[in-house]
Amino acid sequence: MMAVTGKDFSTFKQANKKVVIDDVEIEIGAYKKITELQPKDFALEITNVWSFPKRGKWATHYLNAKYRGNWAPQVPRNLILRYSKEGEIVLDPFVGSGTTLIECKLTNRRGIGIDINREAVMLALDRLDFETLHDDYLEQKVFQGDARNLNFLTDESIDLIVTHPPYANIIGYSKLSKKEGDLSKVSSIDEFCEEMTKVAKEFFRVLKPGRYCAILIGDTRRQKHQVLISFRVMEKFLEVGFALKEDIIKIQHNTKTEHLWRKQSIKSNFLLLAYEHLFIFRKPEAKETERRVRESKKWW
Repeated sequence: MMAVTGKDFSTFKQANKKVVIDDVEIEIGAYKKITELQPKDFALEITNVWSFPKRGKWATHYLNAKYRGNWAPQVPRNLILRYSKEGEIVLDPFVGSGTTLIECKLTNRRGIGIDINREAVMLALDRLDFETLHDDYLEQKVFQGDARNLNFLTDESIDLIVTHPPYANIIGYSKLSKKEGDLSKVSSIDEFCEEMTKVAKEFFRVLKPGRYCAILIGDTRRQKHQVLISFRVMEKFLEVGFALKEDIIKIQHNTKTEHLWRKQSIKSNFLLLAYEHLFIFRKPEAKETERRVRESKKWW
């Protein structure tokens, strides 16, 4: 695990005017034209079906439209405001373009972001490079490293985990050679789920008792059949000791491949996947009665 500082980013952007992620060139270091720092008319979601047809564009979020695989800023904002307090530590171990950390900065949380891809780390630092209305905003820390090994974090030191892991063989995060530890480049769904067990164990270790871990993950199709990546990952988190607090259905909008599959879905008789699962896990407290969470934990 390696900390990446503002000085590191400054050196990087002097030599690089762009990063390449998922075969897409994304500009960094350019002037940021921020029209609004906070969202207008924002309200917390109150049901377990979330739909954001218009992606939020406040602060520097408007710059991340090209970054495939990231989540709308409305998702982490809801999670951060509902499950944490100002000044607390929020961890995103698959930070990508930094959407979660932008929200941490705007909501006065201490964000920690990790990504295996150095270009993604630099992109996140670029998106965090903006001024807020207050000079005393909390520092956001960014690391290049592997979510399966959070050895720089002590046990039970994190207040909230929110993240969007890469789907197995769906979204690659660089056109360069395979990164060691890149879970989006594993060779099979089985391997992906086994590696996510290691991730779940580390999440459980570093999270404080009674606090929450939110994971957004979807499914895929193989041979015209749905492959349940989401529920297999859910099982791994329950196996390590988490209890399921919520299963939120997050509707997908404006996916880049939908238009390619519309005719084929009718011709070959299969439905297009239009949602992801946002699992909210809770780490039970040591003295908590088993009766309270027994039927929301591992049952097999």
